[in-house]
Amino acid sequence: MLIEGAGGWRVPLNERETYSSLPRELGTPVILVVSLKLGCINHALLTAEAIRADGLFVAGWVANRAEAETMSCERETLDYLRSHMAAPCLGELPWLAEPDPVALASHLDLKYLIEN
Repeated sequence: MLIEGAGGWRVPLNERETYSSLPRELGTPVILVVSLKLGCINHALLTAEAIRADGLFVAGWVANRAEAETMSCERETLDYLRSHMAAPCLGELPWLAEPDPVALASHLDLKYLIEN
């Protein structure tokens, strides 16, 4: 099962529920998508912390280039996240003007999820 959220772990759906409500209710593992831009290290680490605080497992994370321009210090940022996320990086998605699910899937390595 794949549940996609948008905007963040604590984004409200209504007055009582956030995007985190469904995975918490189902007890599913979470794949965190990290948008490569200024602040992404802080965002990724805090979100992973919130997911674990909610009692869920961070199964992995995916680096997403959501903008055409490469962020400065991208390689250093990715290296830092790889060493501090306490979850495997499942891939780095390139920026595409016209997103193509098949092309994007080829940048993911999901064998860790299948093996665990």
